[in-house]
Amino acid sequence: MSLRTRLLWTLGLTLTLLWGLTAVWLLRDLHQQVEHTLDQRLAQSARMVAGLVSQLPDEVWQQAEHHRLSIPAIKGLACQVNSPSGEVIAQTHTDLDGVLTPRQTGHSYRTEDGVKWRIFTYQHDDLTITTADRVEERNLLLTDVMMATTVPFLFALTGSLAALWLGTLRGLRPLSRLKQALAQRHPEALAPVEIPDLPAELRPLVATLNALLSRVQQAFIREQRFTNDAAHELRTPLTAIKTHLQVASRQHGEASRFALTQAEKGVSRLQGTLEQLLMLARLENGLDDAWQTHCLARSAAMDALLMLGEEAQVTFTITWPDETLYLPAPHELVVTALRNLLENAHRFSPDPGSVQVCFNQSGSGLAIEIRDQGPGVSDQDLPRLAERFWRHGTGHGSGLGLAIVSAIAERFSGRLSFTHNAPHGLVAQLWFPLVEDTRHRADRPDVAWGSPVAPHQ
Repeated sequence: MSLRTRLLWTLGLTLTLLWGLTAVWLLRDLHQQVEHTLDQRLAQSARMVAGLVSQLPDEVWQQAEHHRLSIPAIKGLACQVNSPSGEVIAQTHTDLDGVLTPRQTGHSYRTEDGVKWRIFTYQHDDLTITTADRVEERNLLLTDVMMATTVPFLFALTGSLAALWLGTLRGLRPLSRLKQALAQRHPEALAPVEIPDLPAELRPLVATLNALLSRVQQAFIREQRFTNDAAHELRTPLTAIKTHLQVASRQHGEASRFALTQAEKGVSRLQGTLEQLLMLARLENGLDDAWQTHCLARSAAMDALLMLGEEAQVTFTITWPDETLYLPAPHELVVTALRNLLENAHRFSPDPGSVQVCFNQSGSGLAIEIRDQGPGVSDQDLPRLAERFWRHGTGHGSGLGLAIVSAIAERFSGRLSFTHNAPHGLVAQLWFPLVEDTRHRADRPDVAWGSPVAPHQ
C-alpha cells in the first residue's frame, strides 16, 4: 500500500468516525429535545384549554348540561374536558373516548385501533383536561427535523473528505517531484539532487541523499585515482624488471647475475610502491577496526627507529618528552608516519647526529620536529613536498611517503608542515592533538628501552 493510500485511508476513516460519532450524539440530543418540546406543547395546550374553559359564562355551562360542547379539531391533536363527575363537557373528537378517558395525570402512551397516542392529563378547578398527540405525526416531525440536520452533516463530511483528498495530493506532490527527479537521473549521475521549493520536512531527506551521493562520488574518485596512480607508478618498474629479466635470459655469468640483482631491486621497489598505495587507499576509505584509538608517542617513535635499523639510528639525536603523552591515532599509523619522516631525513642527511628530533608539547598538542642537514629544497618546491609522486631531484623513492604522512595527520585532526633549516636542510613538523587525559594508560603497554638509541642525547 502506498503512502498516499495509507494516509488517505487513515485520515478518511478517522474523520468519518469522528463526524459520525458527533452526528449520532447530536441527533440523539436533538431527538430528546424535540420530544421534550412536543410534550411541552401538549401540556401547554391542556393548560390553555383549562384557562379558556374557566372563563366561559354561566349560560354556556347551563347549555353544556344538555349537550356536549364542541372544540375545533387540530390535525394530529385531540382534546377533551371532563367534569368532576366524569361527564364529558367538551371534546374535539367524538370517536376517541377510549383515548381521551382521563386516568392518571401527566404524560403517558395509549393505543386505540392500532394508532398510538401521546396523552397528557391535567386537572384544574375540578375539571380534567386531556390532550393527545398522534405518535405518527410526532415521528414525521422528528424525521423532518433529523433530515434537516443530517443533510448538512453529510454535505460537510463529503466536503471534508474531498478537501482531505485534494490536500493530501497537494501535500505529497513534493514527494512525487522527488520521485520523478530521481527516476529521470542517469544511473551514473552523482551530482546533488536539486529540487526547488521543497517543504522543510523533505529537506533533511534530500540533504542526506546528497551527502550519500557525495560520499559515493568521493569513493569513485578515490578508486579512479588509485587505479591511475597504480597504472602510473607500476608501468616503469614493470618495464625495468622485464628488461632485466630479458637481459638475464640472454647473458651468462656476471652479466646475468647483475641483471637478476637489478630485477630483484625493481621488485622490492615495486612492492614498496604497492604498500604505499594500499596504505593511502586504507586511509582514504576508512580505518581498520582492529587498530587502537590512541597510542603512546614515545613508544611509536622508538618502534619507528627500530624499523630503520641500527645503521640509520646513529643519524638521529632525540630529545624525548618529559611526560607520558598519548596521541589520538592508532599506533601502527603513527609509526608509519614517523618512519617515513625519519627515513626521508636519513636519506638526505645520513651523517651521524645530523638529524635532530624534538618532542615539543604546546597547549593541547604535541609537535614532533625533525631537523636535517641535507641540501633542502627551494621556496617553489617547499609546498609540493607532500604531493603524490613528487620527487626531489632524481630521487628513487615512490613519491608517496610524505603524502601518506600528510594523510595520516589530516585523518586525526593533525597537520604536517615544512620550513627551511638554517643554514641548510629541512625542518618537518608533525603535529597531533593530545588525548584528553594524556596520562591515561593505553592497552598497549609501554616498553622499557634501557639506554638511548642515539649517540647524542
